[in-house]
Amino acid sequence: MGIGEVFQRYFIDPIRYNQGYNVVNTLTYAIILGLAALGVYRVLKKLGIEYDNAFFRALIPYMILGAFGRALTDATIIPRTYLTVTPGIYFLVFAITFSALLITHKFFEDWRKVFLYFGWVLVGGEVLLLVFNLDKVSFNFEVLKYFIPFVSLALSLIYLLSKRIRLVRENYYLFYAHFYDATTTFVGVDFLGYWEQHVLPRYLMGLTGTAAVMYLLKFSVLMVALYLMEELQESESEKELMDFIKMVMFILGFAPGTRNLLRMLMGV
Repeated sequence: MGIGEVFQRYFIDPIRYNQGYNVVNTLTYAIILGLAALGVYRVLKKLGIEYDNAFFRALIPYMILGAFGRALTDATIIPRTYLTVTPGIYFLVFAITFSALLITHKFFEDWRKVFLYFGWVLVGGEVLLLVFNLDKVSFNFEVLKYFIPFVSLALSLIYLLSKRIRLVRENYYLFYAHFYDATTTFVGVDFLGYWEQHVLPRYLMGLTGTAAVMYLLKFSVLMVALYLMEELQESESEKELMDFIKMVMFILGFAPGTRNLLRMLMGV
């Protein structure tokens, strides 16, 4: 196969025909994400932007922006293009977020608040899109009768584990985000007839017969990643990098989970 055929088969067709991920594009996107994260980290460090709680809170609306936009695309309210489905929407939201961050940091003294409010304004625009297109949505609030009890159990389990396992206690927000995501996958696949798009989870679900395996997968991956990060961390600068990576890890749990939940609630 030529380069064009490989690109068409492993990157274009999965998006065009909604085939989900494969090993080739999964590894490629993971490498791109890693390089992009390091690039952003270097830029923010050069600008002197600290990853404090205010900065973290200011990013939340942008996480919701991407998740909400993806759900609106599934509901045909936003046109389906390469930039409004995964992975294109990640690049689009990143471009919006990073541009807003750089502009607000340059022109406003209290830039974190401006950055935060601008993000919520964008989310508000998506809410208006939904309100003006309610005829395209068949809300399914029965999702909540599955989601609420299972997410409550999952988060309670994390709370109990945090009492016994130090890595969980010190990084509880990561486990909350990813168990929230795992719950949306479990409810969607096991109770509502959805299917998993990612390669490894799809394989494990086929092997075990249930999407509940996502909890074990998420827990295992997080524990290994956090252990390795702790072992590699030797200086203050490395701690800053690890904190930034943890922020990226949180986004990778919270944003897909929110997209899944919104999509199920919209009945699409």
